[in-house]
Amino acid sequence: MNEILKAQFFVDDLSDDQKAVITNLNAYIKQGLTKKPSSVAIIEGAAGTGKSVVLMELVRQYMVDPHFQTALVVNHPELYKAYRDIAASIPHMHAKSILRPTALINHAQRDHKKYDIIFVDEAHLLYSKSEPYAHYHGQNQLTDLMNLAKVVVVVYDFEQVFQSKMYWDRDLLMKTIGNHPYKRFDMNFQYRMVASDEQVAWMDDLTAEKPLKPFPTNSDFAFEVFDKAGEMFELIKKQNKKYGMSRMVATSGFPRIDGRHNVEMDTFNLPWDEWDPQRTPWAKREGSITQVGTIYTLQGFDLNYVGMVIGPSFGYEPQTDTMTVIPEKYSHKEVFKKRKDIKFTRDEYKQFIANVLNVLMKRGKYGLYLTAYDDALRKRLLDLYHTGK
Repeated sequence: MNEILKAQFFVDDLSDDQKAVITNLNAYIKQGLTKKPSSVAIIEGAAGTGKSVVLMELVRQYMVDPHFQTALVVNHPELYKAYRDIAASIPHMHAKSILRPTALINHAQRDHKKYDIIFVDEAHLLYSKSEPYAHYHGQNQLTDLMNLAKVVVVVYDFEQVFQSKMYWDRDLLMKTIGNHPYKRFDMNFQYRMVASDEQVAWMDDLTAEKPLKPFPTNSDFAFEVFDKAGEMFELIKKQNKKYGMSRMVATSGFPRIDGRHNVEMDTFNLPWDEWDPQRTPWAKREGSITQVGTIYTLQGFDLNYVGMVIGPSFGYEPQTDTMTVIPEKYSHKEVFKKRKDIKFTRDEYKQFIANVLNVLMKRGKYGLYLTAYDDALRKRLLDLYHTGK
């Protein structure tokens, strides 16, 4: 097994909180296997709380047991590759039981196959509407999965919702579950980052358009604001050479220049990450140090240090002393795709975009380096960093 993947998804020294969640989930799953209709276990928590670690402990327990018909689904291409890589190294666990949700639903419905347990990581990426372009012709993938299994274990983080076709909130989740029994298992403890609660709250406040304040200095979590993205990249390269797993990341909104789809700012100029069919996920490839990561290749993965370029769709409002979200400058148009059943407001689109930044900032275990494309926002962040006011 890739040792980096193993270290991220299988943790030997689980916390007491995680052990308690696993014990309670086991009891609920065993109860659900004996009852009708199908039941839903909801693992809910913010980025960095170890949701995937808990899920994979359950996966390792049930998916190697021949007494259970099980499957693991994830609608994220890079995580899908990672999980299949992991499965190949675990005795009695078969990579063929790890599928994208559309593939599992289509195959199971065609072959009249039923499951005891279906595990769903990043369930906030399930389609909540028909998506014929992706070969999904149902109306809601969670509904279809509940019809295929006695128990469905789903991992949700509503702050990681970025697109209209994968839109979820608690109301829609409850409406989808309907009369099926369900139980929530909340994970509200930070696991990934060495950052303090106050430092995590600073990141949340920034993306929530709250008044800016100095970054707290009450932990060993590294934080620095840069005037030049090029200088930040030099530090990221040094950290990558010393510790590994350090990458530049950015939000959408950078204009195409002379046909190039790059992140260009001062002396910095690198291409966006690219989906690649090779087995190793983007986050784990050393060659990705020469690209800029996005939510589409980094969601669900850990890095050691992150160099975050806040893109053109974020500005600064001096009257309220807040960072602002500007949807009109967000260039990834898939975010704004219309759907018949829900009409999104501008504020909801702003929330999608803010969620992208929030999740990317929290990819780094040990440190966050920050700069902004917008001159006024960058200057204000620099002033706060250097003067504390």
